[in-house]
Amino acid sequence: MGKFAKWLGAGAGFTLGGPIGGIIGFVVGSFIDGISVEDFVEEQKEYEQKQHHGRRGRPTSGDFEISLLILASIVIKADGKIDKRELDYVRMYFVKMYGKERANHAFKLFNGIIKKQISTRQVCLQIRQHMSHSTRLQLIHFLFGIAQSDGQVLPSEELEIRKIAGYLYVNEYDYSSIRAMFYNNSDSDYKILEISKNASNDEVKKAYRKMAKKYHPDKLQGLGEEHLKGAKEKFQKIQIAYEKIKKERGMS
Repeated sequence: MGKFAKWLGAGAGFTLGGPIGGIIGFVVGSFIDGISVEDFVEEQKEYEQKQHHGRRGRPTSGDFEISLLILASIVIKADGKIDKRELDYVRMYFVKMYGKERANHAFKLFNGIIKKQISTRQVCLQIRQHMSHSTRLQLIHFLFGIAQSDGQVLPSEELEIRKIAGYLYVNEYDYSSIRAMFYNNSDSDYKILEISKNASNDEVKKAYRKMAKKYHPDKLQGLGEEHLKGAKEKFQKIQIAYEKIKKERGMS
């Protein structure tokens, strides 16, 4: 079995089954040289045996990685074209998180995924069943980063992200908070903290404590050190929003 098959089999867990596993199998059989469908089927059998014996465990770093690739392909294609800047953003993000070799494997898979029609609802339902709320919020944050990488978030891209958020059971407050991190409006800082401009100073402090707890990087500890970087970026945006509101109001 080649390096790619070993990377895929070692890194993924729940994503080797269900509709996501079907997408991966299609990509492996159609777009990737040096690995056979039989190799992939063997990995799927191992996964299914673990499921049968009740040893599913929690989602792995590889599960998050594959979920990102599939959801990213949906958002990138939302405006009817594939922008090189968005592809470069995905590659850069993966190199930063995983290193060049692992990122190359991921992008090999991504180049096949992006050519396939995908049921957003089906893949999101699979992700929702296996991933925590904090992990799903991190996925939405990443997707907004992709959409903005060409300079603006187009309405068609935001529509897809909103649809994905709905299928992932990300509520309107959480969605608006993450969205505000990528828009520089007069009330963005308040939206990030999930409050209105009319909130009292005590309410601002309470909202910050709540959001800091919700988005603390420790929530993603189980996915591995590489994913803590993205979580820290999101956490810092919460802190920056709070400091700006404090300065604006003259709060101590």
